[in-house]
Amino acid sequence: MNIPSELKYTKDHEWVSIEGDIATVGITHFAQGELGDIVYVEVETVDETLEAEEIFGTVEAVKTVSDLFLPMSGEIIEFNKVLEDEPEKVNSDPYGEGWMIKLKCSDISQFDDLLSAEDYKTLIGA
Repeated sequence: MNIPSELKYTKDHEWVSIEGDIATVGITHFAQGELGDIVYVEVETVDETLEAEEIFGTVEAVKTVSDLFLPMSGEIIEFNKVLEDEPEKVNSDPYGEGWMIKLKCSDISQFDDLLSAEDYKTLIGA
């Protein structure tokens, strides 16, 4: 299972990378595997400021629809438009072309509270 060590993770199976005060967020390899073939990603919260753990969108797979939870507080500044036409990128490249949003963090210290790769592996039993 692919769990990059340079990323941070949430108990809700999102991953986070950070550059300055901008976080990139997606769902983990484990999450996309559990969901199955992803057919639609919906994020209608661009330009909104949300608190950590609020729902920022949904991901729809053949079998189910799942909420997406914001890992850190801040303003959602970008949605990955590639996913509008190619939602399957979440399955094929969850940590690369399958990223979902970019977030301008309002409290960068929240990044330190997220799970390390080792902690995430423990959470999912990997």
